[in-house]
Amino acid sequence: MKLSVIVLNYNVRYFLELCLKSVEAAISDIDAEIIVVDNNSADDSCKMVRERFPKVKLIENKTNFGFSKGNNIGVAQAKGEYICILNPDTVVAEDTLTKVLNFADQQSNLGIVGCKLIDGAGNFLPESKRNVPTPEVALKKILGDTTTYYANHLKPDSIGVTNVLVGAFMVLKRAVYHAVNGFDEDYFMYGEDVDLSYKILNKGYTNHYYGHTTVIHFKGECTFRNRVYAKNFNGSMQIFYKKHFKKSMVFEALIWGGIKGLTFLNLQPSVKKIDVKSIVFLSNNKNTLLESALDKKIVTKRKIESVSAHQQIIFDNNLLSFKEIIAIMESFQDCNTVTYRIIPRASNFVIGSDNKVSRGNVIHF
Repeated sequence: MKLSVIVLNYNVRYFLELCLKSVEAAISDIDAEIIVVDNNSADDSCKMVRERFPKVKLIENKTNFGFSKGNNIGVAQAKGEYICILNPDTVVAEDTLTKVLNFADQQSNLGIVGCKLIDGAGNFLPESKRNVPTPEVALKKILGDTTTYYANHLKPDSIGVTNVLVGAFMVLKRAVYHAVNGFDEDYFMYGEDVDLSYKILNKGYTNHYYGHTTVIHFKGECTFRNRVYAKNFNGSMQIFYKKHFKKSMVFEALIWGGIKGLTFLNLQPSVKKIDVKSIVFLSNNKNTLLESALDKKIVTKRKIESVSAHQQIIFDNNLLSFKEIIAIMESFQDCNTVTYRIIPRASNFVIGSDNKVSRGNVIHF
């Protein structure tokens, strides 16, 4: 088997359904399997997977083991030469995995391959490619200088060597994953992707950023910022530095204080609410149920050539492929008052997110 896609889920049932539909389309021509590991969700995620995705291997944990252990459990049952670690609040294009695997097959000494990530508003996520957050780099970021934190030597659409990839989308050989003992289970959530990337670098492998394909990462669903987030993030960074960087007590105190201060300041990021003045539904057919659920008049079109300020575009996945949806979002990414929603194929809900920090939005019709 060529590929095993591991999706770790926790209470994001509708984003998971959208994600799995995109993955099924992306592996149609690949000898691949999908493994969903559920970390004891309280919603009906598991029921949905069993009923709607019978070919997916579902592992139902009775405890929330966190990101590292949850993924390790999934990889332990994987059969693919390659594994893809994928967040449940993501959407991959139909050719994403084929492109990344073709690239990976051409590399020697391959570590991790990551790709271009955008948020639910179509904005590029700079954490798609990062440098190792050494204490010096982290301190600069705390002080507002991100020039050395992100891999700015690579443009978003380029291909090249980078140090750290994001855990929302990682492709690597299963043998390499096992060679470094997978994700470090000392991390519960946050920091595991940095640690894995760094361990793989230290083993002599090369990590790559592949910007010729794009994945949507709604992000707010899995990284909602509150005091729990701050506690986990702060703890993860302390674990990372204790494991990999040992400095003087004065320097360590400065880093710990900076990390704690940064997480405190970012507990509740300000989010500007975007007013929707008009809605365009990209579909073959009008949807009166959707119009009633939104309680707004909707203009139905088959194609879109331009967008207007404060407009919401709803994509019908029955008409548009995920690749086409992503391309439209990227083409209008400079229109920062435009929002997007997706109706997954053969589903009766519309889903999306307007920024990278707040919870996504699901409306049934």
